[in-house]
Amino acid sequence: MTTHRASSIMRTEVPTLSSDTPIRRAVALLVEARAAAAAVISDDGRLAGILTQKDCFRPALHASYYQEWKGCVADHMSKNVVSVGSHDDLMHLAEMFMTHPHRVFAVTDDGKYAGLVHRSDVLAHLARFG
Repeated sequence: MTTHRASSIMRTEVPTLSSDTPIRRAVALLVEARAAAAAVISDDGRLAGILTQKDCFRPALHASYYQEWKGCVADHMSKNVVSVGSHDDLMHLAEMFMTHPHRVFAVTDDGKYAGLVHRSDVLAHLARFG
């Protein structure tokens, strides 16, 4: 189990956003990709935040009521992101998901964004290799 690393489990073909992306566009990207979350990346490739489906409900409800989308990703994203390292093993990932309520963690490599690891993927690996 300790030979499986976050880098071998993470998803890399997921949308990424910048903090100035209009929230309407960000919501559309999440829906189109059927993604639970998208990483918000700074100009230097570092993780600036994460935008989850849950974060998108408030602006989407506002748009439903007022027929107007307001704001950008920076207004709605989670800035205090819990992340894991690309070299973290499967057991550490499982413990992180047990400790935190998140369904997705950002994965970083030397401080730069590398991908997203999903709780369901970690559970699948545990079931397959346990």
